[in-house]
Amino acid sequence: MLFAVIPAGGSGTRLWPLSRSGHPKFLHPLTGSSASLLQATVARLAPLTTPERTLVVTGASHAAAVARQLARVPEDNILVEPSPRDSCAAIALAAAVIARREPRAVMGSFAADHLIGDPDRYVEAVRQAVAGAERGLLMTVGITPTSPETGYGYLQCGGSIDGGPMRMVEEFKEKPAYDVAVSYVDSGRYFWNASMFVWRVDVFLAELARQQPELHAGLIRIAAAWDTPARGDVLGEVWPTLPKISVDYAVMEGAAAAGLVGTVPGDFGWNDVGDFDTLGEVLPADPDGNVVVGAEPAENKPGVLLHDSTGLVVVPQSGRLIATLGLHDVVVVDTPDAVLVCPRDRAQDIKQIVSRLADEFR
Repeated sequence: MLFAVIPAGGSGTRLWPLSRSGHPKFLHPLTGSSASLLQATVARLAPLTTPERTLVVTGASHAAAVARQLARVPEDNILVEPSPRDSCAAIALAAAVIARREPRAVMGSFAADHLIGDPDRYVEAVRQAVAGAERGLLMTVGITPTSPETGYGYLQCGGSIDGGPMRMVEEFKEKPAYDVAVSYVDSGRYFWNASMFVWRVDVFLAELARQQPELHAGLIRIAAAWDTPARGDVLGEVWPTLPKISVDYAVMEGAAAAGLVGTVPGDFGWNDVGDFDTLGEVLPADPDGNVVVGAEPAENKPGVLLHDSTGLVVVPQSGRLIATLGLHDVVVVDTPDAVLVCPRDRAQDIKQIVSRLADEFR
């Protein structure tokens, strides 16, 4: 059985005003059902693990909401980080805690805010990654590119391992320019890097110690105190001293250069739900191409009335009626304290609004 680790952080600024720092996107039902993104993540991992072997790493402000949404996950499996230190500290903390339970356990790290179109193919890809992890590789699940996207990092791959689906990762590539992304996709040697990782905890921690000895030492010290009364004191002392660095930069790039990273292709309808336009592409639409996001409104409550409107993404969250007339390819988000209206092709720029609000202390 796999240990599943779910880093649940961030604020999803491009999904404002729905996603807020205190209630980020992974807590919202953006799956086409009443399940939140976090709940959907746990549900699709069910064939691979159990609630007792599922850990969530989240911030103090989100811990109570995470516990409410994941009632079957033991409270001790919700690891609360005092402050954001980027992905390496979060994932490595979980690895160190797991290693004290089972020193050679295999763990997988899967983001809390992704959508997966084909859960069965997803499970099969993760099982293939587990097989690579059991032989001592740090594994990724590389997403088969469907277009030359410039917003994703890429995995440059070498040859097949033993003639199977596993391939060695030669290098992690930064987000490329468009013409470079076209060459990546055309070559067939690159996958999108979706930050899905599978490895034996002892192998990962050894590589962390080789490349980031201070970070490793701090996390081992925290893990040693995790199940003792000293947890709070040690966490408060050590955590703020840990570097803010992603696991890609801290471990995976160097490990790939050393020939320690493998990947398996993932072709299961992956989407990272980056903005409202993306939601409009992946969630079910009406015959006019309009998408209404979230659970169905309660009976006799105001809802959504769309007249002579096409290609809309509408998020009704205030309880008011939302009515549109003659609108096309527009995002409308209505929350109790803020309303957003923008063209769908400007959805990526919503983070600029959030920056202005922060600058104005709003």
